[in-house]
Amino acid sequence: MARRNVLLIVVDQWRADFLPVLGAGYLKTPNIDRLCREGVTFANHVTTTVPCGPARASLLTGLYLMNHRAVQNTVPLDSRHMNLGKALRRCGYDPALIGYTTTTPDPRTTSERDPRFTTLGDLMEGFRSVGAFEPNMDGYFGWLAQKGFELPANREEIWLPEGEDAVPGATDRPSRLPADCSDTAYFTERALTYLKGKGEKPWFLHLGYWRPHPPFVAPAPYHAMYKPEDMPKMTRAASLDAEAAQHPLLDFYLRSTKQASFFKGAEGEVAKMKEAEIAQMRATYCGLMTEIDDSLGAVFDYLDQTKQWEETMVIFTSDHGEQLGDHHLLGKIGYFDESFRIPLIVKDPTAPASLRGRVATDFTESVDVMPTILDWLGGEVPRACDGRSVVPLVHGDKPADWRDALHYEYDFRDVHYSKPESDLGLPMDEASLMVIQDEKFKYVHFAALPPLFFDLTKDPDQYNNLAEDPAYADKVREYAQKALSWRMKHAEKTLTHFRSTPQGLEERVVAPAPGHHRLAAD
Repeated sequence: MARRNVLLIVVDQWRADFLPVLGAGYLKTPNIDRLCREGVTFANHVTTTVPCGPARASLLTGLYLMNHRAVQNTVPLDSRHMNLGKALRRCGYDPALIGYTTTTPDPRTTSERDPRFTTLGDLMEGFRSVGAFEPNMDGYFGWLAQKGFELPANREEIWLPEGEDAVPGATDRPSRLPADCSDTAYFTERALTYLKGKGEKPWFLHLGYWRPHPPFVAPAPYHAMYKPEDMPKMTRAASLDAEAAQHPLLDFYLRSTKQASFFKGAEGEVAKMKEAEIAQMRATYCGLMTEIDDSLGAVFDYLDQTKQWEETMVIFTSDHGEQLGDHHLLGKIGYFDESFRIPLIVKDPTAPASLRGRVATDFTESVDVMPTILDWLGGEVPRACDGRSVVPLVHGDKPADWRDALHYEYDFRDVHYSKPESDLGLPMDEASLMVIQDEKFKYVHFAALPPLFFDLTKDPDQYNNLAEDPAYADKVREYAQKALSWRMKHAEKTLTHFRSTPQGLEERVVAPAPGHHRLAAD
């Protein structure tokens, strides 16, 4: 293969179980289905943290939350960390980015008057933006105006349902934007413009999509493509009180999460939404997914026509999941699987054809994406990286020491739009949790709140907390010890393989895991 290109597709808020290959037979995504047939789908894949900013920091640095410490949206990312954009430049690539990374800059590298500190996030250093969305969606709004769409005085009103009599949050109505003016159409046009402008040099493109992120409103015809009655039923306790009794953090989110965060102009609490409203919202969520799939079809068609498809690694993933009414919640919060389990599909054109179309059950994490791309391009994976390349898994050569559990974290300190830390009376640096989970058990450790322990064989939906059950005391201790060992193993290690000697500086060569490149220092 003469050249190697990489298309990294990062959608926003797409749950893993909303893939046809993983059971969502009601969903129409023929282009993603093609990707699954020609690649490997990882059925046990998680983001290592939520929400957007922290999740994207882990995805693009290969670091766990405990190491990159961009712990919440609006919290800065330390500029010393290597990221995928910077690493690709070392490989001779000019990494292009469409969409966003929700990155707050290191305040030590700029001034407190920097306008990036007035927004939720900006672009991560190292990438070249060829279709920005953040920080203020100005590029998208300008594109709409250039297309002749008349923007309202309050630009946010474009997210309202069509019709002056529309009730805010009425997701059965189409968006006020036609499909050719949607944000999904904008990102796709930017992608095709970039690809058509490329010459013969190898390229890397981070193609981001905002959807199926809220506000949950879809343009026609996608708004009516799915019926509420065809949507999967919700996973939730029999009552709101029963749900809230599981843990103080869950109780906080059930009391405080507002519909306005998900539906423009809506009022009231998420937990009080009716089942019919949730079902309709899920139908709209699916419509937004099919809109993305149709757009990806145009990108894939271009790569086919120009014979670049067989030169291109394609990775499809998301930053995090979405509760979708499960456990009476919306959004990406807490410790439930719905927030953390996300898609990962890897199409490697050099992989043995006999392995394509496989659904792998190996435990994979979002921190694996960066080393996978660098491994495939022949680059060096930074020693600090917490993830591992999945290229051996895609090639059917699973390393003997592959991880035996999933790990993820969540920091719930106060930010300007949510204040669980204050509500629960916790110090800022103790408002956090971490999870270790395998096919049998799930342990949730809180820095300053009671733990949770679930027997997934008997209780896959995680209703019954067994942390204080004497019959499970040994198991709770075992998983707590595993969690501690995991954190110790992944402590920051950028310089720990160097040592001074009477002969001068010595670098210890770190033995590679089977099937991997040697790890090198940053």
